[in-house]
Amino acid sequence: MSHEGTTPAQSPSKKELWDDPTQNNEHVPSADPARGLTEEEAEKLRQEGKFNDLPDRSGRSTAQIIRDNVFTRINFMLGTLFVLVMLTGSWINGAFGLLIIFNSIIGIIQELRAKRTLDNLAVIGEARPRVRRDGTVREVSPEDVVLGDVIVIKPGEQIVVDGEVTESSYLEIDESLLTGESDPIHKDPGSPIMSGSFVSSGTGSYRATRVGPDAYASKLTHEASRFSLVDSQLQSGINSILRAITWILVPVGILTIVGQIRAGGDDWREIILSVTGALVPMIPEGLVLITSTAFALGVIRLGRLKVLVNELPAIEGLARVDTVAADKTGTLTENTLTFAGIEPIAGSEPNDGSDFPDDAVARKILAQLGAADSSPNSSMEAIIEAVGTPERTWEVIGQQPFTSAKKWSGMSFAGVDLEPDPESAPDPESERNFVLGAPDVLLDLANGFEEAKARAAEISSAGLRALLLAEASANVASAEAPGDVTPLAFVLLDQKIRPDAGDTLKFFESQGVEVKVISGDNAQAVGAVTRNIGVDLGEPVDARRIEEPSFEETINTHQVFGRVTPEQKRAMVKAMQSRGHRVAMTGDGVNDVLALKDSDLGIGMGSGTSATRSVAKIVLLDDKFSALPFVVAEGRRVVGNIERVARLFLTKTTYSALLAILVLLWGLQYPFQPIHVTITGWFTIGIPAFFLSLPPNNDKAEDGFVRRVMGFGFPAGAIVGAVTFATYLILGGNRGANQELAVQVSTATLLAMIIASSWVLAVVARPYNWWKIVLVMLPLIGYYIIFTGALTQDFFLLDSSNPQTMTVGIVAGIIGAALIEVLWWVMRLRSGQGVKFFESAEARKNRQVQAELRERARG
Repeated sequence: MSHEGTTPAQSPSKKELWDDPTQNNEHVPSADPARGLTEEEAEKLRQEGKFNDLPDRSGRSTAQIIRDNVFTRINFMLGTLFVLVMLTGSWINGAFGLLIIFNSIIGIIQELRAKRTLDNLAVIGEARPRVRRDGTVREVSPEDVVLGDVIVIKPGEQIVVDGEVTESSYLEIDESLLTGESDPIHKDPGSPIMSGSFVSSGTGSYRATRVGPDAYASKLTHEASRFSLVDSQLQSGINSILRAITWILVPVGILTIVGQIRAGGDDWREIILSVTGALVPMIPEGLVLITSTAFALGVIRLGRLKVLVNELPAIEGLARVDTVAADKTGTLTENTLTFAGIEPIAGSEPNDGSDFPDDAVARKILAQLGAADSSPNSSMEAIIEAVGTPERTWEVIGQQPFTSAKKWSGMSFAGVDLEPDPESAPDPESERNFVLGAPDVLLDLANGFEEAKARAAEISSAGLRALLLAEASANVASAEAPGDVTPLAFVLLDQKIRPDAGDTLKFFESQGVEVKVISGDNAQAVGAVTRNIGVDLGEPVDARRIEEPSFEETINTHQVFGRVTPEQKRAMVKAMQSRGHRVAMTGDGVNDVLALKDSDLGIGMGSGTSATRSVAKIVLLDDKFSALPFVVAEGRRVVGNIERVARLFLTKTTYSALLAILVLLWGLQYPFQPIHVTITGWFTIGIPAFFLSLPPNNDKAEDGFVRRVMGFGFPAGAIVGAVTFATYLILGGNRGANQELAVQVSTATLLAMIIASSWVLAVVARPYNWWKIVLVMLPLIGYYIIFTGALTQDFFLLDSSNPQTMTVGIVAGIIGAALIEVLWWVMRLRSGQGVKFFESAEARKNRQVQAELRERARG
């Protein structure tokens, strides 16, 4: 999965974006909006290619994946050298050519697995537009929408293709994702509607006038789900290192050829082998492969938990998160609500002068509100299930959908009948306005009712969710709505706390990740939920009471917030980011879209609206909050481990380049054959690096990847290169030596390099546990067999029979190892990280907790 040199696709221009999609509509099939197209018409349009043909979800086809993993900069460099070595006839020295095959095959397999995972999850998580065909409404996949289809929409749904509004019932569209303008725009029939926007409130339908590549949605989807690492700091840093190495390889290669000729080389075969031996170890052949594999495995592992990664760089972003801003509903509590009863408010009198001896009248009003609501939210659905539907509905003369900014919804009716006798005829002149919403918001508009306000506070502090049913003096659709409010009854709803919420919050706390609960609900109710979970996050703050001058300070010093508007959620994310925090934001509703978009990592819920899923970089398809610790841990694993192995590869590149330059300056022949550097590259760097990229890593990632990698890789490589060359120089540099002595000098020099570079592996692998100790020891055992066995020495062109040369190599290698150890101590102490040789009991416990949370998320 190499993406060297990848550039993002050209974004559409503003002119392309805002061309009116309703222009030139003569080519759009016309049908009665109430019936839509017929199935026969839709099928004919599909055969004509007039359907919503979307780009590959994972951004690249199988052919592109194979091409991009075979034709890489690394493979080109190794392939060129391999061909030259094959021309010499020395097949054993061409063993490094196997890297080309292995790198390509492993990269292709892993990326195809990741692509398959992404594609399968995307089908589960994608928006399912509802189209009207043959007079009935049915869900279809986005690709099944054809030109002229009538698409029915409700709050929270994303507009999947460009179109023209055909029906509008208080329909408001939020185009903030396209224009940055946060105010919803009212849409009447005939108004243009742009894909990529979403329904803020109201209901309606629209006719598809641009589909497939003509619609902005396809461009948006293509950019959002492109399977690349273009925006990855990690990949950008690695590409920078690779470009620098490429520029170094060319002059070093030319100078090495000149140097080998000057050193007395007259056999072109020997010159090619020497040059190849010098250049091959400079190429960090496994770094790109391991990076790609780590990211692909991240996608696959998260996919097993039903976590969809919409943008691959999001995995890297996970590692940098230090703050999680979580919504209460749908995150800490389950998304479903159950009706818990009605509590009439003492002293309440409807405008007709009657009182409430029981909750019968309140139930009657609630049933009418539910019947008139064409798109009920979860609260209203629970109420409808409890109170049922009325036998006779009242005439709706005004409607106000619920929004997170207002915190209430309402209906104005004509022909209202509140009499208990169902046979009594309603007064057609009777007009009444009823609202349902947040008690602390509506009670502020009521005169008196201090006892009701106190009762509302009690309900909230107990962690219950309550709505207030009230009568308003103004038509709910008027500008002055709701006017004076007369409270009638509390509607009580139960919300179930997720069983995994407490353990998840505690895990984040143990990892140094601060959790902030940001909710549109009553602040005391939100605080009660966090206390019931068993986690003390401090006193809750009512967002309506935060003064502007102290807003940023308040947000960064408190953890629980209630009555937060969508604009405030967005401002809260920016306030945290202004203090240097990397913020992950979870959400499931329309009110979360702007904050999700502006956060460093937007995390949507699978049961949430299509708008939140489309802007989120990661989607929890199963809505399991317990997956979040594993999501963050996966990001830390990828970034932390890649930084670890990058130090190994840069060390190898550095000592190889330094050795080649020193040999050139002294006019010596290069000490190693290609097979020598091949076994060193595989057993000391390549294979151990692969395993080091896999285990958990709970260290929070910081900026400065390239600086830290170079800060260790350059000095460590310089030490290994200097020790290796010093050994070679002390032993005479095989100048004028016979063939037998030349092989013995090369063997001792190789031993010095192996000992020093093996200690680089030893310090990079810290802190140790049992398998890391095995990982460090196994290559040493392998080297012992290679250097002492007669057959292996003959096969690998070695000779360790000279005790004098081998002693020099061992001593020089130990000196190099000691200097590497000193370097590691200095860097750890300067960074303030301290010295840890072995994995702590806390780290083992965290790993066990992660495993338990992962199993819970899977189950």
